[in-house]
Amino acid sequence: MPSPLLIVDTDILIDVSRHVEQAIKTLDRYFDSHIVAISVITQLELMLGCENKREFENLDEFLKRFEIIDVSKSSSQKSVALFKNYRLSHGVMIADMLIAATALEYECSLLSKNQKDFNFIADLNLIEYKTQ
Repeated sequence: MPSPLLIVDTDILIDVSRHVEQAIKTLDRYFDSHIVAISVITQLELMLGCENKREFENLDEFLKRFEIIDVSKSSSQKSVALFKNYRLSHGVMIADMLIAATALEYECSLLSKNQKDFNFIADLNLIEYKTQ
């Protein structure tokens, strides 16, 4: 039986880059039992934080551990629907809706520490990451 897919939100990878031990341990645990992936949106968000060529190279090396999922037509359409449904009521952000739509499209879990960004989305299998 193949390993289940898990999409990791940007916030956790930022914690890993800051050497937050809990984030590192959490990811390591999931690497043992899942195919750990990120959305290309997360890749772009992390690239936004790079300030020089060396940081881009380090990021590229770090991201080799992850499956990177491109935005498909289906996930784009789902993200638009999510944005329409939740923008006014929950103040959602474009990137978060694209990431959520990708998890919905692949019918996989999303690991995030920002529960408030996603917990209102029906059918999203949201896994909470907690810092200690």
